[in-house]
Amino acid sequence: MSGDSGAAGRRYVVRRGASGSVVTYRPFDNAEHGLEPEFRLLDIGMDSSVVPLGDSGFSLVQTIDYFYPSVDDPYIAGKIACANVLSDLYALGVTRCDNMLMVMAVSTKLTEKQRDIVVPLLIKGIKDLAEEAGTKVTGGQTVLNPWPMIGRTMLKRETCLVLTKPLGTQVAVNAHQWLEKPERRAQLDKAGISEEDVHRVYFRAMDCMARLNLTGAQLMHKHGCHGATDVTGFGLLGHAQNLVQVQQRSLGFVIHTLPIIAKVPALLAATGTSFKLMQGYSAETSGGLLMCLPKEKAQAYCAEIEQLEGYPAWIIGDVVEGEQVAKLTDSPRVIEVPSADKESELW
Repeated sequence: MSGDSGAAGRRYVVRRGASGSVVTYRPFDNAEHGLEPEFRLLDIGMDSSVVPLGDSGFSLVQTIDYFYPSVDDPYIAGKIACANVLSDLYALGVTRCDNMLMVMAVSTKLTEKQRDIVVPLLIKGIKDLAEEAGTKVTGGQTVLNPWPMIGRTMLKRETCLVLTKPLGTQVAVNAHQWLEKPERRAQLDKAGISEEDVHRVYFRAMDCMARLNLTGAQLMHKHGCHGATDVTGFGLLGHAQNLVQVQQRSLGFVIHTLPIIAKVPALLAATGTSFKLMQGYSAETSGGLLMCLPKEKAQAYCAEIEQLEGYPAWIIGDVVEGEQVAKLTDSPRVIEVPSADKESELW
């Protein structure tokens, strides 16, 4: 906890998994980096190919993705971009990445001074998380642009759906921007939602988006995963539909539980917005893995990933007889994550 009393000065600590590593989140301070107070990054505006390599018995797995900044800290934005692109590999169960290339489009709306500050922080965020993932950025291309950007399987019955990150990142980053919009700010105040509440939601979203899906992908093999995808732009239900459509049997997905970042439902209610989150279609950035696990192994998977990472995973649905359609139950159970706040800690 910092000595500042206001939400803008508050620090939140995340203690991760068995290693006990600590990550601290606090608002990005423009003045600390020599930027003018009103400076902001621009607002927000599957996936892998598998190529057999001759008769070697090996395949080249490649993916490319673009990420538009949704947070106001360039370093965290770089980490999120790295985590987002690696998730496409992890969703295939590929846990080793040999090489990364970085394609960066630097906004033409940034001044030369802003570029000199923001771009190195973006690059550092990407490189640091790539190193955490056991890979390196070995090249790439940088251009100027108006906007900054940085498996078919055989599922079985007696299988359930597991999700490794909570939903609600799109709402969270928008809520952070609502603090600067008088009409939205008034709605939040009327509902009793404080600036500190919004900051906590925002930092939780950043922590989710910047976290690798590597451990989740490694455990997929151990616990007999039948199929997986990562949850990003199409939302939970959209990606579930993409996964169920490529199955070789007539099966369906029924999703009965929605793990959501705490206070996101209250933000939606206060502002009268939906983002189609409760319908399963809210876009996520660098979301979790949605995987199909044998029912007898799903609980063990959830327990082990929480032990290793310090973050929970959830059984959110079932594989049933059906016509390759994914759907929500009429009244899905909402789990707010975490269930209660801890002073000065995110989770």
